[in-house]
Amino acid sequence: MEEGQIKIVPPNNFEALRGQIAESYGALSNRLKLIADFTLGDPSGFALGTAATLGEEIGVAPSAIIRFAKHFGYSGFSEMQAVFRDELQASSTPYQDRIRNLEKSGAARDTAEMTERFVEAGIASLREMQRTTSVEKIEAAALLLAEARIVHVLAQKRTFTAATYLTYNLARLDVPANLLDGIGGTLTQQMAMVGPEDTVVAISFSPGAEETEEAFNRARAIGARTIAITDQARAPYINADCWFQISEASVDGFRSLNATISLALILAIRAGTLCSKQLSTED
Repeated sequence: MEEGQIKIVPPNNFEALRGQIAESYGALSNRLKLIADFTLGDPSGFALGTAATLGEEIGVAPSAIIRFAKHFGYSGFSEMQAVFRDELQASSTPYQDRIRNLEKSGAARDTAEMTERFVEAGIASLREMQRTTSVEKIEAAALLLAEARIVHVLAQKRTFTAATYLTYNLARLDVPANLLDGIGGTLTQQMAMVGPEDTVVAISFSPGAEETEEAFNRARAIGARTIAITDQARAPYINADCWFQISEASVDGFRSLNATISLALILAIRAGTLCSKQLSTED
């Protein structure tokens, strides 16, 4: 190390490393972004591969993976990989491996096989959510929902179904909720309803919708509290007051939203319970 150069201290646990990768994502080169996408989307795959096999799968040279590790202060690929392996070993059930295998297993040959694989994908996704989503985080998010003047729910494309379901259940449970659907290109106008006493929930999965990201950033600028549900830990969603990373298994390129919709329902029910308690206390 040259004199006067600041030594980067590498993160010594997976959560810290994941956060650092997400926060620095925008400043990475295009090749390093490809590696970051892989590490955030398939950490167990990164834990089990070699630099050569990972480079082939990601579409970069092995030297780029070594450069990626050194970018975050590690001496090389092996030292960074050890952090991912520690996280994998800490898991009592390797559901990420099952998710990965489902995605690579090829086309289903018949209806029975297809049905079995979709069921397995749903189970794997739900178990992974159970493993990685703490009760404390759910409670914190539910409190943000319960205390909001209005909960605004934001999503586009395939996550729109989960946003609709969350809004529907919040309203059923007497939590004021509004779906920011952006129909007819009206999302900018709809955002005018959002105030600093509100909570905005953004649901966005890769590759994501630009409109969702812009509206999320605007909500934060307004001063609203924010909750994010995403499949990859990256800005701007990791800057939410509370954020969840959800892994949904894919079968032949099709992803159900089992874990995402289940999380939406859990949050709605808990928020409704907290709202009910608050009203009882006020009475």
